[in-house]
This record gives sequence, structure tokens and C-alpha cells, in this order.
Amino acid sequence: MIFYELVVSFMIFEKIKIFDGFMKAGIYTFVNPYSYLKIRNYARVDKIDSIMVDGIVAVIIFKLLGFKCKRQSFDMTSLAPMVFKWASEENKKIALIGAQIGVAEKAAQFFIGQYPAANFTYIRDGYFKNDAEFSECARYLSAHVKPDIVIVGMGAPLQEEFLVELKSLGWQGLGFTCGGFLHQTACKGIKYYPDTINKLNLRWVYRMYDEPKLIKRYVFDYPKFFFFVVYDLLKKK
Repeated sequence: MIFYELVVSFMIFEKIKIFDGFMKAGIYTFVNPYSYLKIRNYARVDKIDSIMVDGIVAVIIFKLLGFKCKRQSFDMTSLAPMVFKWASEENKKIALIGAQIGVAEKAAQFFIGQYPAANFTYIRDGYFKNDAEFSECARYLSAHVKPDIVIVGMGAPLQEEFLVELKSLGWQGLGFTCGGFLHQTACKGIKYYPDTINKLNLRWVYRMYDEPKLIKRYVFDYPKFFFFVVYDLLKKK
């Protein structure tokens, strides 16, 4: 079992890339120190097309370990504006899935305010009653809605699993995981981080201030991330 888990974690290193700005069909996810711990043993990580590094701490550590990367995430400080602008100009169909009931709808209204031509054809929460409902949602999207872009914010590894499931059904669109982005937008609007916070790469500090429940994650999981990413990399070599 340990060997299998290590093999899976190695795939993460092979898939770490910088998003090149071209809207190619595929599944894109993002690892920060917290989500790395969640997906390092995710069985179907090989089905993900690219993994990008989110969070300045993770970027620094990966760079020290020899990876070419920069901070990228699906939010308004990174890739989301580029994707929404492109989708609006090309009339691409967008599906939003994630957060609690009503949150994704509220976030969509902020997105539409910024990108009036954005075509949000499917929106729902990220809470499913069971695995059957989870799979049925993926089948419905693939067979009937057929969105060009799917943005999923359920937390790792559920958000990755949803996109992988969708891809396994033959869907050939562009998929992004987005963590807490929908929740943040619904609560604070398009501009979640103050300019100074964003400029100084102190987003993690602001998130602890805004969501104190995350303090435990930063205090305990970030040190664990450093240990496991080095452990996985040394075992790989």
C-alpha cells in the first residue's frame, strides 16, 4: 500500500506546469500546502492534465526543490479573469459547481456584473446526497448541458474527482478546480483581497483574518506539507 501511495504522489511532480494561456481542453487543478496533502494519494491523479502551484509558500518550496513554477490559482487575482474574458468573447458555456446552496448563484451574479456576456448555463451547489447523485450530475452535464468550461469548488480531492468523472464520460471541455473561490466571491464580490495584501503576497494572512477557522490549517498542515513534499520527492529519486 505504501508503495502504491508513493507512485501516485510521484505523478503530481510529473504534472506540475505553468498554465501557458492557451485554452486547451483538459482538467487543471491547483495545489497549495493543504490540498497537496489531500491529493498526494488520490488514485486517479493520472487523469488530471496539469497541476499548478497555488500559494506563495508552496511556490517558494517547489522552486527550492528545482521546479519551474509561479503562483497560479482560479480566482480573480490569477487565471479567472482571463478565462471569463475568453469565455465571454467566444460565447462559451460555463458551469459552476460548488459551495453551499445558493452560493454559486450569488457568485455568478458578481461574475456577470463584471462580464455581462458570460454564459452561465448550469449552476448548482457542491453538496451531493450520495455517490449516485454525484455521478448523475456528471452524466447530466456530459450528455445534456455539454458546457465548454466547468469550474468546481468542492475542496480536494472531491473537486478533482468530479472533473475526472466528467472526463471519463467523454466530456472534452476545459475544467478548473477553484477551492473556496465561489464562497469568497459570494461573500466579498469580485475583489476579495485588498490591493496591498495581494501585492505583498499576504493572501494567506488575510484568509486567516477573514476565516479564523483556517488558522489550524496554516499552523499544522503547512509544516506537514514541507515534510511530505520533500519525502515524496526523495523517494521518487
